[in-house]
Amino acid sequence: MVAPARATREQIDMQRINVRELRALYAAGMRNFGPIDLSDADLFEAELAATNLQGSNLTKTYLPYANLSQANLQEAQLSQAELSDAKLYRANLSGANLEGCNLLRANLRYANLQGANLSGANLTGADLYKADLSGATLQNADLSRANLQDSCLSSADLRGATLFRATNLDIAGALVDNTTQAPDGYRF
Repeated sequence: MVAPARATREQIDMQRINVRELRALYAAGMRNFGPIDLSDADLFEAELAATNLQGSNLTKTYLPYANLSQANLQEAQLSQAELSDAKLYRANLSGANLEGCNLLRANLRYANLQGANLSGANLTGADLYKADLSGATLQNADLSRANLQDSCLSSADLRGATLFRATNLDIAGALVDNTTQAPDGYRF
């Protein structure tokens, strides 16, 4: 007989909130939501700028064209989330789990992605101007045509990543191997 899995304290304390309630609270001026559960929610074009969602569960959340500029998403769970064309300007995503996330053409200018897990993420055409990706895991991520001008990739894991036609790339201090595809299409 297998013992039942125990929920962690964070899962027990995390409040599930519906989209209508979230939008109403935001419109009323609330910005500090703390850890909440928004997994699988449909937040197409959501206006959530400067919102605190630290430690929240946004797994598989649908957020294309959402405005999360200056949002605190530190240590948030965003695996498999849909964030294509999202505005994440100056967002804090340090320590966040963005595994398998779709960030196609997302604006990540000045974003803090230190130590974030972006394994298998789609960052095709993303704007990462001056983004801090130090210590981030980007294994098997697609950074094709991404703007990496002045971004920090110190200690970032780029093994298996596709950097085809990525612009302004400086991989000094990043971890690459023969599975990493260079901007010109060749392997490192």
